[in-house]
Amino acid sequence: MRCVLSIDGGGVRGIIPALVLARLEAHTGRPVCRCFDLVAGTSTGGILALGLTRPEPAGRGPAFAAEDLVWLYEEWGRHIFERSLSQAVSSVAGLADERYSAEALERVLRIYFEGARMHQALTRVMVTAYDLEARRPFFFKSWERPGNTPGVAMAAAARATSAAPTYFEPARVWCDGVYRALIDGGVFANNPGACAYAEARRLWPDEDLMVVSLGTGERTEPIPYDEARTWGLVAWARPLLGVIFDGASDAVDYQLRHCLGAGYFRIQGRLHVARDAMDDASPAQIEALKTEARRIMDRHQGDLAVVADVLRARDKEDVSWSSGS
Repeated sequence: MRCVLSIDGGGVRGIIPALVLARLEAHTGRPVCRCFDLVAGTSTGGILALGLTRPEPAGRGPAFAAEDLVWLYEEWGRHIFERSLSQAVSSVAGLADERYSAEALERVLRIYFEGARMHQALTRVMVTAYDLEARRPFFFKSWERPGNTPGVAMAAAARATSAAPTYFEPARVWCDGVYRALIDGGVFANNPGACAYAEARRLWPDEDLMVVSLGTGERTEPIPYDEARTWGLVAWARPLLGVIFDGASDAVDYQLRHCLGAGYFRIQGRLHVARDAMDDASPAQIEALKTEARRIMDRHQGDLAVVADVLRARDKEDVSWSSGS
């Protein structure tokens, strides 16, 4: 059996899947990169996917445990989603330009991924982006050409997959001899589970699959009809992004349930005490998201136990791979 991990986008709400994976690592006694044959992520999920498969400098194991990446949200989230007065004024509160400068995000990504490249990932990793100029989805993959993505810096891939429209400016990434203008893959695959499933089927057409899909919490704040009916292009910009992200994620969940049946595990839940916002990294919101993560894990305790049992039972070394396989 081949095991696939998929992690949704959701900004600072990525602390939820980070905590779920920390528990899974505790239950299996193994890092994520030794549990799964393919790890896929979008946006904040893409950052987690890369962080969990990045090798330490000596190359003997992963640079980060899932618990280490929880710190990314606790400590660095407020810096990434911090606006200076000049940024707020020049962007007209995010209406005329991106809401946040990408400088803090890029600085954090350099800290976590400095020197690491896609082909060095400790298991196959794939993150999504969207190519604005080619007008098509783009996938960073650690193992294959064309696209020359195995040679791309992990920091560059992380920057591209997290370039959410209206929040950060597009990323410009040198890849396969050209610069590509890339934005957050959430515009077509906020839940990259279907992309991961299709890729796994291509890689291992004759093997059984288990797909574990982690959400970042379902939005619950309604969009009132009386407000939405009078909105124009500007007012719809950011709410529409959330609608697209949520709708696409739910559609993928529906598809995978029917395709995989008992081989599919979706760890997700509605937000009750935390806000829906992707960019609220206040201490109160971080604590609320931790509460949501605990509640989601309690609700899915049975699923997580089954997944942990399957992962423990597998001998990952028998299905290890190299970038040339």
